[in-house]
Amino acid sequence: MKIRALISGLLLILFCQPLLAQNNEQEEITPPLTRILFVLDASQSMYGRWQSDMKISIARKLLSNLLDSLERVDNIELALRVYGHQYRFPPQVCNDTKLIVPFGPESIKSIKHKLRTLTPKGTTPIAYALEESGSDFPECDNCRNIVVLITDGLEECDGDPCAVSKALQKKGVVLKPFIIGIGKNFQEAFDCVGTYFDASSEEDFSKALNVVISQALNSTTMQVNLLDTYDKATETNVAMTFYDDFSGLVKYNFIHTMNNKGVPDTLLIDPLLTYNLVIHTIPPRKLDKITLTPGKHTTVGIPVPQGILDLKLDSRDKTVRDLKCIVRENGKMKTLNVQPFGSTERYITGIYDLEVLTTPRIYIDDVEITQSHTTTIEIPMPGIAIIEKKTSGYGGIYLEKENKLELVYNLRDSYLERETIVLQPGNYRVVFRSKYSDKAVYTVEKRFIVETGKSVNVKLFR
Repeated sequence: MKIRALISGLLLILFCQPLLAQNNEQEEITPPLTRILFVLDASQSMYGRWQSDMKISIARKLLSNLLDSLERVDNIELALRVYGHQYRFPPQVCNDTKLIVPFGPESIKSIKHKLRTLTPKGTTPIAYALEESGSDFPECDNCRNIVVLITDGLEECDGDPCAVSKALQKKGVVLKPFIIGIGKNFQEAFDCVGTYFDASSEEDFSKALNVVISQALNSTTMQVNLLDTYDKATETNVAMTFYDDFSGLVKYNFIHTMNNKGVPDTLLIDPLLTYNLVIHTIPPRKLDKITLTPGKHTTVGIPVPQGILDLKLDSRDKTVRDLKCIVRENGKMKTLNVQPFGSTERYITGIYDLEVLTTPRIYIDDVEITQSHTTTIEIPMPGIAIIEKKTSGYGGIYLEKENKLELVYNLRDSYLERETIVLQPGNYRVVFRSKYSDKAVYTVEKRFIVETGKSVNVKLFR
């Protein structure tokens, strides 16, 4: 009975270990903290009558209702910056803005309290308020920073809200801001600042707030189809990088995966950005200006047909085990990849030129890579030439090729009694003169043949 219980316990441990590992792996994926900064207009114009009440009163009521609904939402922090509330107009005070409630887990109650005590007084320094908001977000490695600007007017202090917004986005401080315009349609002025919502009525204001929060909190699903030569989504297991089109910053890295149904895995992507997608094939493939509609599944396809290049060398000798090959696109000089011999690598289908880093170089042009096919390149095993000399001097090794001599190796001019060089099979000559000889007639020339897997001794003295 004890033995049976022990075996059962061991089986249970073995069965649970993969599940525990899988759970631990899943626990490591933490969703980003969403931080929303409300930038509220409290300039004197917010005392103006609008619909059923003053603008500031309606803003208080609708924002408070929204905050009530967010109290039970996890993974979110809120803050409130106000402008135009500290100094009466006139005179015009263009630095009239303050972060009155900073980010924190208990900030909602503080924001609701501050809203009740706000008194509109001054001017409308939108650009300055946005610029200051950049420092309202504490350092965070896994956060989405969102600004929601609520205003009933335009910039009054000669600032440039568009330039400020672009600078904040370029630095990666915030995502593209939301702007809610109260009373009038300011879309033309604010389109360059961020995503504009027109709140020409109380109902529109309420809807705009809900839409903004919905878009800010909810990721959107996306599927990337990596297409083969036949436009089928069969390619997978390759890295993908999503860049923010505006700032150029990296937003996501994924290894493309097929689910258990053989369908590309669904990704959760922030819909607030426009993306440039890079598929890290060799060579890479790109798809620019990808936009997502919040709440709507998006599918994109990008052709990345691939085949395999297999480089073989029938030797494990330490003199050649690190042999590598430069791979270039046909007719181009840019290096795509340096692939070691004894390895396989996937490439986009097409024609490639290879340069094998042997001595002498081996050039193999017009190598074709086709869909899902393995193209094998095998080169002969090299031989070894042992050059023996009694003194240091000057010279080199030349390959005899079509009645011409091609320099493949310069002998070291330091004093070495022998040099060992790995060479490809072929006919060679070594030409040498001692550094102590003062006449060219003392030049020594020797012919030798290198054969696969063999060594040859070449003596440069009589």
